[in-house]
Amino acid sequence: MAKYPIFVLSLLALVCALAFASEPSPLQDFCVADPTSPGCTLVNGRACLDSKLAQADHFFLSGLNKAGNTSNALGSVVTPVTVGQIPGLNTFGIALARLDYAPWGLIPPHSHPRATEILTVLKGSLYVGFVTSNPENRLFSKVLKKGDVFVFPVGLVHFQQNVGNGKAISLSALSSQNPGVITVASAVFGSKPPIGDDILAKAFQVDQSAINRFRAQF
Repeated sequence: MAKYPIFVLSLLALVCALAFASEPSPLQDFCVADPTSPGCTLVNGRACLDSKLAQADHFFLSGLNKAGNTSNALGSVVTPVTVGQIPGLNTFGIALARLDYAPWGLIPPHSHPRATEILTVLKGSLYVGFVTSNPENRLFSKVLKKGDVFVFPVGLVHFQQNVGNGKAISLSALSSQNPGVITVASAVFGSKPPIGDDILAKAFQVDQSAINRFRAQF
C-alpha cells in the first residue's frame, strides 16, 4: 500500500512540472478591453467587457489603406493598431502599425520595451537598423526594398529612414497589444521634469549650452 502514495506524489510532481513548462492558455475565447471599467489596466491587459456585450466592431478597424500626414519635422507618421484602437486585441499579445515616410523621412531611434517588431516594406526603399546592448553596441543595418522584411529585437534601439526621392510605406507587426515606444531623443531631452543639464552634459561630453540647444527642440 505504501507504493500508491509515492506513485500519486510522483504523478502530481510530473503534472506540476508540465504545467509550469507549458505556455499559459487563454481561459476564454477573447477579452474585449473595457476602458470604462474602474482600474482597467491589469498586469496582462485591460479589464474585460462582458462577453455578451461584445460586437464585431470590437475586433475591427478601417482606414489603414489611407496615408498618414507626414508634414512634420521628421517627415514620417505612424498609424498604430493596438488595443487602444481595437479593443478585441486585449490580452492577445499582437499589434500592427502602418508607417508613412515623406522623401528622406525618418522614424528616429527608439525602442519598444514590450515587443519585438517585424517590418515589411510596401513601397519605396528604407535604410533600417538596430543597435545591440552595451558594451558591444553593434549596429545591424540594411537597405530594404519593396517586399523585404526586417526584425527589430525587443527592447533594442532601432530606426528607419526613407532613402528614396518618393514616398515610402512600411507595415510592422509587434508582439504585444501595447508595445510602448521610447524615442531616445525625446526621452533624454524632453523628460518631465527635465534631467539635469550637468548630468546630460557629462553623459554626452558636451558643454551645457549644447544641452540647452538640444532641449529646446523638445
